[in-house]
Amino acid sequence: MVDKDDLREQLIDAFEGADYPVNSPMDLVPALPNGPSTTFESGDFSMTAMELNQKGGGGDFPYDDVDSLVGDIMDGLEDEGYV
Repeated sequence: MVDKDDLREQLIDAFEGADYPVNSPMDLVPALPNGPSTTFESGDFSMTAMELNQKGGGGDFPYDDVDSLVGDIMDGLEDEGYV
């Protein structure tokens, strides 16, 4: 079972260092500790940043802050049934 609060915190920690506003997923890559291979895991959920971009998280660029970005990612993951 996915701990949504834990997953949200992982995403915030990973993306809060980006230079906001961000205009595309590529603007987020420098903030990630392992680039696109950065992995987010909670319970039976595991997905890299690259997979997040491909499978339903976020996409309403530009984002002015980490909270709106992570909110959209979490909503997308829920809408697609990943969490």
